[in-house]
Amino acid sequence: MSIKAEYIWIDGTEPTAKLRSKTKILDGSVAGVAELPLWGFDGSSTNQAEGHASDCVLRPVYSCPDPIRGGEHILVLCEVLNTDMTPHSTNTRAELAEVAERYAGQEPIFGIEQEYTFFKGHRPLGFPDGGFPAPQGGYYCGVGADEIHGRDIVEAHLDHCLAAGLGISGINAEVMPGQWEFQVGPLDPVTVADQLWIARWLLYRTAEDFEVSATLHPKPVKGDWNGAGAHTNFSTRAMREGYDAIITACEALGEGSKPLDHVKNYGAGVDERLTGLHETAPWDRYSYGVSDRGASVRIPWQVEKDGKGYIEDRRPNANVDPYVVTRLLVDTCCAALEKAGQV
Repeated sequence: MSIKAEYIWIDGTEPTAKLRSKTKILDGSVAGVAELPLWGFDGSSTNQAEGHASDCVLRPVYSCPDPIRGGEHILVLCEVLNTDMTPHSTNTRAELAEVAERYAGQEPIFGIEQEYTFFKGHRPLGFPDGGFPAPQGGYYCGVGADEIHGRDIVEAHLDHCLAAGLGISGINAEVMPGQWEFQVGPLDPVTVADQLWIARWLLYRTAEDFEVSATLHPKPVKGDWNGAGAHTNFSTRAMREGYDAIITACEALGEGSKPLDHVKNYGAGVDERLTGLHETAPWDRYSYGVSDRGASVRIPWQVEKDGKGYIEDRRPNANVDPYVVTRLLVDTCCAALEKAGQV
């Protein structure tokens, strides 16, 4: 029996990488991702190589059922290698894997809230031609055709993610018309990032069938409209067991050059979104607080009440590379917790 395996990878487009994919036909069933073959591609067409030495290599790292093709067909997420089998310079997964292994004993886990915006042509879905809808306010978690746009696509995407076995934990309509969110996690750093990339591919592919595009642009509409983020919830075992570790992690994220080191890697156009308005903190000022959606990092009120839990980094853009944001949070917070003896 022939199986269609959709090989998916992250390209070298700057400042924001794009997803690419192509189909490989396999003969017979595959027991696991380790049995999937390597495959080459033309890196000169994906901003990952020059034409005189254009070959790059796809190595499967994660696979799941293909909910669109159905049957025994699969989706295969790949990392990009050079022909000598070393990680390609655009392969941010490899660096995350090293950091995640280093601090695996602290049991870091993540939940990422992926916001996105549907567009029909050049306008967000729900925006009237030649004008603007009513000001934001009633769209968030709204109901009714006057406030909600794209629910059929959202439901189809959710069903596809669940059928693929992804750790989707929820969905909701967001503050601007045509803007939505899905959440992935809680999962370990590498798995949450792998699954977020697959969920993004499924989002684009699902919307394609409705002749609608989905964008992760951090500020899809200028003016008095919310941007689109990827709020990143993070904890370690120590944070899930005590409040002192929560404060240690928050303080570590604000030390020295850390705030800017993180923000500059939290997605292109971060300064457009992190203005201090629309539930954001200014991109160049770090703060944390309980129940404060205007802070860089929020401690949920329930966490303070319980004396344990997690933190929410509200700075990452919708277009952030999940391999990068998880690596930075693990590296910064786990190193600080280790130094403080809170592991």
